[in-house]
Amino acid sequence: MALVVIRPAPAPGPDPLTPALGTDSGPEVRPCDPWSGDPVPTGLGGIEGLVLAGDTPQALPLLRAALAAEVPVLALGGGAELLARAADADRTPADADPLLGGAGFRVGGSAWGLPAPPEGEGAGGLLGRFAALVAGRAEHTATRAFFTPRAEAWEERFAYQTPAYEAAVARMRLLPGQTALDLGCGSGRAMPALRSLVGETGTVLGVDLTPAMLTAAAQVGREGPGRLLLADCVRLPLASGAVHGIFAAGLLDHLPRPRTALAEWARVCAPGGELLLFHPSGRAERAARHGRPLSPDDPLAEPNLRPALESTGWHLTQYEDAPTHFLTHAHHP
Repeated sequence: MALVVIRPAPAPGPDPLTPALGTDSGPEVRPCDPWSGDPVPTGLGGIEGLVLAGDTPQALPLLRAALAAEVPVLALGGGAELLARAADADRTPADADPLLGGAGFRVGGSAWGLPAPPEGEGAGGLLGRFAALVAGRAEHTATRAFFTPRAEAWEERFAYQTPAYEAAVARMRLLPGQTALDLGCGSGRAMPALRSLVGETGTVLGVDLTPAMLTAAAQVGREGPGRLLLADCVRLPLASGAVHGIFAAGLLDHLPRPRTALAEWARVCAPGGELLLFHPSGRAERAARHGRPLSPDDPLAEPNLRPALESTGWHLTQYEDAPTHFLTHAHHP
């Protein structure tokens, strides 16, 4: 992952951007110089932030993809004009914005444009703040950059898995009137089955980090079975003890800190609640499909998962790693 700096022309003197953006704790800075023959990236793979140091029209498709996936963007000088074109009218003045300090404009919560870039010490401070922001958002950025371009086709591509999701949800012990949480819900494939358990008097929440995924869920009618919530699954905007059952498919082993996530899920779960971890294929099948052996460090391996659950407020009651599915059921005392 890198912070890509697109420069449409050579700097008249020493490079003012790379030294200010590069820090020991920050992202790798990768210059892209179309004027010298560098191709502008065609996708967001490996990009955790983008700086447009001038008007580079060939970067417009990449810029629009970055805006859709909420990849952090800082556009300077002519680059701000390009950002304005990409955003159409979706701009707000950066009067109280901590990044720009009152100058320029902001697009959503991930892109900033500064038509007149600061110079001297002011430039260094701005670039340093942006590099820190990119580093702080790196995990979210990687997730959104991966799922955003795939979101529109997600439901159609994996619709065949719906019966497996329904069968897994049916093994939960939720009751009418209770609250169910579908974490990392994607297009919301489990939400109708959760609704059938909690009934019309219950609540179903589908939570995902990627706005495009929630849009896809809404487009296939998943706002009928429940509510869709944009949130980080390790910092849920829910009160302690607010839910009675948590369903998470293909999520835990993709999180950088699984125990942190499990502790947060235990926090929002009421005493007597349950957690169901699921995947519609077993660990061995998934490893073989990706051309790799099973790793002893896999967080879903029982010797790793059991202590992780027990140390974060869960009691493992069922563990299945079959060729056709993976399923773990845990109880919150």
